[in-house]
Amino acid sequence: MKNFFKDMIAVLLGILLIFAILIPVIFHYASSKTTSTAITTTTTGIMKAMSTPLATNTTTSTSAGTTTVITNGSTATTSTTKTTGITTTIGSTETTTTATTGGTTTTTAATVTTTPTSTTTTTTTSAVQAAVPLGSAGNFVILAKSGISTTGTTSITGDIGVSPIKESAITGFGLIKDASNQFSTSSLVTGKVYASDDAVPTPANMTTAVSDMETAYTNAAGRTLPTATELGAGNIAGMTLAPGLYKWGTGVTIPTDVILSGGANDVWIFQIGQTLTVGNGVHINLSGGAQAKNIFWQVAGQTTFGTTCVFNGNILDQTAIVLNTGATLNGRALAQTAVTLNANSVVKPAP
Repeated sequence: MKNFFKDMIAVLLGILLIFAILIPVIFHYASSKTTSTAITTTTTGIMKAMSTPLATNTTTSTSAGTTTVITNGSTATTSTTKTTGITTTIGSTETTTTATTGGTTTTTAATVTTTPTSTTTTTTTSAVQAAVPLGSAGNFVILAKSGISTTGTTSITGDIGVSPIKESAITGFGLIKDASNQFSTSSLVTGKVYASDDAVPTPANMTTAVSDMETAYTNAAGRTLPTATELGAGNIAGMTLAPGLYKWGTGVTIPTDVILSGGANDVWIFQIGQTLTVGNGVHINLSGGAQAKNIFWQVAGQTTFGTTCVFNGNILDQTAIVLNTGATLNGRALAQTAVTLNANSVVKPAP
């Protein structure tokens, strides 16, 4: 009997020893399973974030007549989401999921860079231009502040005038003073010749005309929403130009013919930041019913016409206008300094 009890005690001690060994193993196994579940849950969350459909974000910006619509997408499905840089390109989406179980914390971080499909539509919108108001300056085919001179056989159709300079700055025309002393005439001019020192009311009228010329220049220079900017890098040779506003910060050269194509009421305005140079024999042609009276060349520097060229439009020049031998102008030469002619034909456009 005594041996029996000893054997039972030994068995019980053996069982207790086995439990003492198994309990830590079981606990460790249970803990590992929880951590694995957390990691699985985290991974599932990340995969879900990566597969979630993109949300749409649309940004619209407008500048100098150009409207750009940009549609972007971004991903945001997490407990903690940080999204940066949604403009024309997509920034990054950072996804972090944290699981805590039984005192064990497992943190899994994933950075997902998304490049969704974006749609960019660019539309150039230019304003339909109204004619530049010339005021009383429109009564003249040539108007200048510091003088008008001609050599050779020049033919001018329309009135010409100078102010604030006096009549003595109009040279080469063989002027004959009218009996009223309010204007002069010339065999080269089909019209009247006015100067600031003529009899009243001419001086006041000339002051107003010059002021209107300067206002017209400012008006043309201030037009916005250009149809094109820096077209041809300043060289528009051989181009056909539709009505609209064209702007250059540089000079413009025209070495070969150009066509202005549009209707009878369409308007062209050319804003030229420096000089305008037209090559010898070059023609500025009109098509589709376009009219010289509706074309305005606003020029900051000197305008120079090559020999025998044919030009259409009103020149609003902040400095000088020079027509070389045989050049023809169908329009107006309105200069804030002088106009120089040499055997030219200048015709005021029909109203």
